[in-house]
Amino acid sequence: MDNISSNKSFGGWHKQYQHDSAVLGCRMRFAIYLPPQAAAGPVPVLYWLSGLTCSDENFMQKAGAQRMAAELGLALVAPDTSPRGEGVADDAAYDLGQGAGFYLNAAQPPWNRHYRMFDYVTDELPALIDSHFPVSQRRSVAGHSMGGHGALLCALKRPDRYRSVSAFAPIANPVAAPWGQKAFSAYLGEERGVWAEWDASLLMSEARQTLPALVDVGLADGFLAEQLKPEALERAAAQSGYPLTLRRHEGYDHSYYFIASLIDEHLRFHARYLLD
Repeated sequence: MDNISSNKSFGGWHKQYQHDSAVLGCRMRFAIYLPPQAAAGPVPVLYWLSGLTCSDENFMQKAGAQRMAAELGLALVAPDTSPRGEGVADDAAYDLGQGAGFYLNAAQPPWNRHYRMFDYVTDELPALIDSHFPVSQRRSVAGHSMGGHGALLCALKRPDRYRSVSAFAPIANPVAAPWGQKAFSAYLGEERGVWAEWDASLLMSEARQTLPALVDVGLADGFLAEQLKPEALERAAAQSGYPLTLRRHEGYDHSYYFIASLIDEHLRFHARYLLD
């Protein structure tokens, strides 16, 4: 594992690393923010999963999360959004291939050779973080858009590994959304039963083990009706009794301006369960 950048921030450190991923079969990059409290001992971790076309840099540079993370004593970890590099399958479109891993385990060639982002973010990366940094076993997960979908998947498929989950503008019902239908057809094949295993709303409707969940969407988000479908997540939570708080905000769109406006609330939300 190689450290490629270090920047002091609010008394802590933002750092970027590269490492060889056995799960993905390529070189990967991630970012970590260690708050000042990490100098004295292990701190809880919030994993952040970013959206289409993003990398480990978008959240760390645009969300303004470090100040509150330093105040609360939370580490932040932001992985890349897909496998990358020469020999890794790709597509000319922004919503498939590199930068668009959808946080699932691909089953169809050529994608199944590298695209196992779910195993990467739930198993390999946390094991790496745990072994190299002063963090505790207390973890939560959050994300935006495609990464909001990923965060919900982590919480619904591996609830024993996290304390809480939150999302900004998640792709909540990908089997019914163009982004999801395109990605799932390529990565998983045409069998809709397989798709259901990677759809947050369908999983939530049948959930038996739950985590506290917070979701925020902007009513000026141009993707809200066609791609995000938060109403499907609400129906699913009502069906299973899942403890979901879903909030709609006038005037906010899909951008990091929205995330930066509410990120402190999300960090405080997670702190309630990570620091209890």
